[in-house]
Amino acid sequence: MPELPEVETVRRGLAPVFAGRRLTAVRLNRPDLRFPLPDGFVQRLSGARVETLERRAKYLLASLDRGDTLVMHLGMSGRFEIDRPAAGAAERPGGFRTRVEADAKHAHVIFETDEAVRVTYYDPRRFGFMGLIETKALGQHAWFKAMGPEPLGPDFNAAYLNAAFAGRRQGPKTLLLDQRIVAGLGNIYVCEALHRARIPPLAPAGGVSRANIAALTGAVRAVLTEAIAAGGSTLKDYAAADGALGYFQHAFRVYSREGQPCLRPGCRGTVARIVQGGRSTFFCPVCQR
Repeated sequence: MPELPEVETVRRGLAPVFAGRRLTAVRLNRPDLRFPLPDGFVQRLSGARVETLERRAKYLLASLDRGDTLVMHLGMSGRFEIDRPAAGAAERPGGFRTRVEADAKHAHVIFETDEAVRVTYYDPRRFGFMGLIETKALGQHAWFKAMGPEPLGPDFNAAYLNAAFAGRRQGPKTLLLDQRIVAGLGNIYVCEALHRARIPPLAPAGGVSRANIAALTGAVRAVLTEAIAAGGSTLKDYAAADGALGYFQHAFRVYSREGQPCLRPGCRGTVARIVQGGRSTFFCPVCQR
């Protein structure tokens, strides 16, 4: 599933063709994705102007001049393609590690703008979804109400994380993946951040020192910032989309490196893998202890 850096890469790719543009036409090729599309979806969007395109956790938020926000979630295989007038080929905000051509039978939602740009949403597995929510009520919607702070925002800091970890017996990885504590973090980047901060994934979070928590908040920010700059990791069949490949997967220090040497200078450990909550956790048992 695409994580925060991949979704931010998509947002940056879509913003130039969506933000400030009017949707002259919207077409649905099916009435549902993961969930049924909202009643009146086409009518409510057609003719609306997209004021901004933002991101909250792993959601894309297109605020409209009619007082609604179009909320889009990519699920596991959702992707966009951009067709511009006179362009030689469609653009994808992101890219494939192993490129798979879009199949027209998976083109579920098509947007056209007043610049004659066509943006098509493809989703072979249909785990993605879209909604229309009144903008002023967005923060109270069930999708967002209980979300924690953005890991790249000012509210995510050492003092906040220290309070969130205090007295907790769960491991730090479990808590960092809890969207009520931090919004948008996923398995890949939590593994990478814990390694950078030298924190074991299984130790009780309440026992992590203040110094290590400060290091962890910095590591989370650093790994996300670097991944966004690299265009994400584009694992498996995820496409981020302007044709440029995301290469952060080549900078992984532990993720998917089971049995390989730890890359921390001076460490002689070997990357190990365990399973937590059905997800693979990669770490170095030597320097993360």
